[in-house]
Amino acid sequence: MLDLDFTITHGPFDLEVRAAIELDGTTAVFGPSGAGKTTLLRAIAGLDRPARGRIACDQVVWHDSTRHVAAHLRRVGYVFQDGRLFPHLTVEQNLRFAVQHARAPGPIGMRDAVAALELQELLSRRPASLSGGEQQRVAIGRALLTNPRLLLMDEPLSSLDSGRRREIAGYIEQLPARFDLPVLYVTHDIDEVIRLAGRMLLLARGRVAAQGSVKEILDRIDLWPLTGRLEAGSILEAIVERHVDGMSHLKVDGQTLRIPAIRAAAGKTIRLRIHARDVVIAMERPTRLSIRNVLEGRLSRIDLDDTVYAELLLDIGAQSLRARITREALAELELVTGQTLYALVKSVAFDDALLR
Repeated sequence: MLDLDFTITHGPFDLEVRAAIELDGTTAVFGPSGAGKTTLLRAIAGLDRPARGRIACDQVVWHDSTRHVAAHLRRVGYVFQDGRLFPHLTVEQNLRFAVQHARAPGPIGMRDAVAALELQELLSRRPASLSGGEQQRVAIGRALLTNPRLLLMDEPLSSLDSGRRREIAGYIEQLPARFDLPVLYVTHDIDEVIRLAGRMLLLARGRVAAQGSVKEILDRIDLWPLTGRLEAGSILEAIVERHVDGMSHLKVDGQTLRIPAIRAAAGKTIRLRIHARDVVIAMERPTRLSIRNVLEGRLSRIDLDDTVYAELLLDIGAQSLRARITREALAELELVTGQTLYALVKSVAFDDALLR
């Protein structure tokens, strides 16, 4: 557990954080530019010293009114937005530098890091000859080899193009399970949050606006100004049932979704993302439609915002599905909570790397 209760000041900006972060898997630190995300990471790493307060990791105090543990003693790995590799050293030498300066021998060896990040063919090269994505892979490997108890990542994909971001995200995603290493991941990209994290800490104007599971945070209409209204939707867990005629059949709380075939074995649990704008509502089960995916659900909530739209939340078994319709449609259909409705899903976002 990472216990945070501190204030840090940079000129006119104050970051005030009170939160307890479970160190398991990946936790995203999300928020707009200027929210204090990087400042938070630097305080945890020991690079910036809070004006007052307390920081503790697994009940070991790193900072309070009587002590301040130096950054190199905290066993925290840090991956910056840019690789920050030593330009005069080869990739192998950059990695070995981390091993030599680790505080203690750790479970992650040179061979493990090279294999996990597919660095073998890069070992003899220097940073100037590497692409941005390759440099970040090396930077991640170097952070792993410092034998960290916690890995901090500060928008490591922000300088990469979309193709490279997807590629490097695949490497990042495997780290917590492969190395039993918790990750605190800073980003302002909601797609990265959904792909990589199970939980998130939402920052706004130097304060914690919300904390919880990614699904819980994205379901809250009051947080849309921060999480992105146009990206509103649902994350559903599904179990791969079978693959037939180029289609994968998925079970969502006993109901079936069909999507173009994916590389996932039967029985595998995956996460799907469905945008609210891609869900059509019917009061009766439709027939003879080109839309193949229809989920039956109970209308549990109606949210009205300051536009012409209404947001509906449907309970699909133990999960929730959000749909966006116009207020005009809401009135004409005379929808009320408790009704059984049918959700026609036009599009399901899925990435092979979303496998869990």
